[in-house]
Amino acid sequence: MDNAPDGPRSVEILEDPMGIPHIRAKCKHDAFFGQGYVVARDRLFQIDLGYRRRLGRMAEAFGSRFVTHDHAARLLQYRGDIDAELRALPPDVLECARGYVAGVNARISELEADPALLPLEYGILGLTPLRWNVRDLVRIRDGEMGNVDSEVRRAQLQARGLLYLDQLMDPLRPAWQYMVPDGLDCTAVTDADLGILEQAAKPQPFTGKELALFDRELNRIQIAAQGSNAWTVDGSRTATGRPILANDPHLPIGGFSPRHIVHLTAPGLDVIGGGEPGVPGIWQGHTDRFAFGRTNFSVDQTDLFILRTREGDPEQYWHRGQWKRFETIEEEIAVKDSPPERVVLRYSEGRPIVSHDPSRQRAVAFASVSLLPGANVRFAMIAINLAHDWASLREAFKLHVWPTNIHYADVDGNTGWHAVGFVPKRPRHDGLFPAPGDGSYDWTGILNVEEMPNIYNPEQKWFASANQMNLPPDYPYKQRIISFNWCDPFRYDRIAEILSSQPKHRLKDSIALQQDVQSLPARALLNLLPATPSPEAAPAAELLRRWGSGIEPDSAAALLYEMVMPELSSAFRELVIPPLARDLIKFVNLSEMLRLLAAPDARLGTDPAAARDALINKALAVGWNKAIQLRGPDPSQWRWGDLHQVSISHLLSDLPAIAAAFPRIDGGRSGGDHHTVMMRNVEPARNWNVISGASYLFVTDVGAWDNTRVLLLPGQSADPRSPHYRDFYQDWLTGTTRPLWFSKAAVDAHAVNRFVLKPAAG
Repeated sequence: MDNAPDGPRSVEILEDPMGIPHIRAKCKHDAFFGQGYVVARDRLFQIDLGYRRRLGRMAEAFGSRFVTHDHAARLLQYRGDIDAELRALPPDVLECARGYVAGVNARISELEADPALLPLEYGILGLTPLRWNVRDLVRIRDGEMGNVDSEVRRAQLQARGLLYLDQLMDPLRPAWQYMVPDGLDCTAVTDADLGILEQAAKPQPFTGKELALFDRELNRIQIAAQGSNAWTVDGSRTATGRPILANDPHLPIGGFSPRHIVHLTAPGLDVIGGGEPGVPGIWQGHTDRFAFGRTNFSVDQTDLFILRTREGDPEQYWHRGQWKRFETIEEEIAVKDSPPERVVLRYSEGRPIVSHDPSRQRAVAFASVSLLPGANVRFAMIAINLAHDWASLREAFKLHVWPTNIHYADVDGNTGWHAVGFVPKRPRHDGLFPAPGDGSYDWTGILNVEEMPNIYNPEQKWFASANQMNLPPDYPYKQRIISFNWCDPFRYDRIAEILSSQPKHRLKDSIALQQDVQSLPARALLNLLPATPSPEAAPAAELLRRWGSGIEPDSAAALLYEMVMPELSSAFRELVIPPLARDLIKFVNLSEMLRLLAAPDARLGTDPAAARDALINKALAVGWNKAIQLRGPDPSQWRWGDLHQVSISHLLSDLPAIAAAFPRIDGGRSGGDHHTVMMRNVEPARNWNVISGASYLFVTDVGAWDNTRVLLLPGQSADPRSPHYRDFYQDWLTGTTRPLWFSKAAVDAHAVNRFVLKPAAG
């Protein structure tokens, strides 16, 4: 890095006051080189830790407690022909990926030459960063448990004759009848069938939740209120006549920031927005031609297959009328301060074996679309960034494995929505249960991009996605099974309520909507308050009746509501779920609970209405007392934001040296909750702090790009020595957006720093 004059391969980087790098290169490879370099400069330990986790190299850094994690991570890597995968990628996409990797390594080379520049974690932990290889972008497939634990749960409920209760926890949308696969013995299905997926899901106590390969409990919490918001408004419904696109992805809050903002410019490339540190490209933002946003779509991308192994030779399994031998790979896992450990990885038809029990002649294969040939999602953002219109964007979607709603709006006034992600074809089952692994239930491919739901220039002139069930009414979902499990529609319904009422939507309206804290479940609760509450419940009922259902940080009623709802949910579960199922039905879906409370039936008892009122009275009384316990006896002093705070600490802050080097960022009060548009998720069993939400938000005036507004929590850098460690924090708390400069003139006018990179030839 230097400030020398430009050369034939020089990359100029201008930084604005927010620490956002605007990278100008002479070719696309070098633009992505710049991105890799600046991400490594700002977030090296974050991306290095993620790289190490996914490669299964945690034990060599943190000791034997991570051997099971590393075993699982290696089991879930792609084991096919990596060279063939690289050859199948579009050449320009591969070249950009090579540039990104080279940029990361260039920064690492600088740090090797001057270790004083290393992020503080390396000196404290005695580590060195791993060098990157583009082949690992193919090898790493982000295999996660998906929803296979739900398959196990349903089989167990079926074995107990209680499957109907699953609808109260995980309602099927669209409506569907359960179909247990022929040949599946539900009585034999146990949690042990999850095998190493379950074992690796246990977080390590000294390092926090994100160092587990897959945190099953956190996943349950996130699924209950997961996702993101995005909306697109056609120019015919905006004040300027130009489309507006807004997006705020909901991701974990409390540790590393999941987005890093960058601007990439080269011949044939001009794109700006937020990217995931460690993945090349921009995830949410705009090019010079179109804006693009994304939210989670729902696709059932995983299955468990139950295999019968051969008596006397458990390395063989029955498949398609013959005994076949598992493919096995032996690997050695390096372990800090201990001898290396050898593990055996087994595969059946390319599917990893997660459980192997010779005593029961049983093995379980884990099928995931992430492990299929061509599932190279880490290259997908590059392809999207290189697209120039709707048609080329749809071509880029062929690389996009993760289930996603893509929003689109271009400078010509066109708008579109496209669901993307690999959807397995299951000719003989619906993916709701484990399936026999004898070959009769095997997948037969994936849906083509053209078979996925999409709209282009819709008549309604606006559309939104907030992780709700959004399959179009005419979509042939029975023939193309995508998913039956979606988020509750509260956020979408509120967004629709606002957008449908604004015939001339403005940029500031989108910004306000991203900060909206009106709660539709709270409205529903107010409608259910007993006309004559019990004496114990009366004070709570009176306070709530004076409330407008907004989860504001300074609201006493909002705090009370947040105390009441967990009590109501818990009591409702105890009433409607029999003891025999409570170990499996961990919680009750909020929409289902509110629906049943609004129209009580015999599931609540012989006098359903009275039982409903008793439930609510008890929850009001218990919630009131809990509020007193937490915030004192005077309701005028209660404030939701005093409990609901935004606290950010290093993921390894349980280590005193890390905690001392990385000051906690806290003190910020927040409104919102699980179900408001301004989603600020909380898990009462842990604490009242925000655990997820929109750490990155952007709103763009399509075509007038310098009008784009953005927020990022807490800042661009993860280094406390940087001025950009927390410089967004206060503005994020107040919703005060900042400009995201795009035009050359605007970038030049606001640049506060300039430096030049010189990528190595070849």
